[in-house]
Amino acid sequence: MTLAMWLGLFLLVLGLVAVASNPSPYFAALGLVMVAGVGCGVLAGHGGSFLSLVLFLIYLGGMLVVFAYSAALAAEPYPETWGSRPVLGSMLILGSIVAGASTFFLEGWFQASWVGADEVGGFFVARGDMGGVASMYASGGGLLVIGAGVLLLTLFVVLELTRGLSRGALRAV
Repeated sequence: MTLAMWLGLFLLVLGLVAVASNPSPYFAALGLVMVAGVGCGVLAGHGGSFLSLVLFLIYLGGMLVVFAYSAALAAEPYPETWGSRPVLGSMLILGSIVAGASTFFLEGWFQASWVGADEVGGFFVARGDMGGVASMYASGGGLLVIGAGVLLLTLFVVLELTRGLSRGALRAV
């Protein structure tokens, strides 16, 4: 399990470096979807399976809006890829910065602390993330509604920005 967590966290950092170093919005949105998937996989590996599912669905909705926005604004016929020289150089520089920072902070991490929420105690009736699910819906319901409203507003802003000079999807009838 520790090897799977190391691999997941390595892919998470690699995806974040790929997003930060890429000038093309096409590949940056693809890297962001990869980072969201791997991050939710790491969260599920630590015992938060329901929370990772909810976050992944929210990320997919948000990434759909971001990809539509970036695809509408990026009209380059030949975008920069991850293998081109400037992007690869930027990835190597950012990767070396992350590797240097991780060797500086490495001595405080221990593999024994990487256990899931279900492995910390004895026999439980419910899973480890069910208490968080109840709290999310009980005391966080208002914030959930506000978040849905913000996503709806973002969708309308993206539709308004991508319509250009023509009469787009939002028009007075």
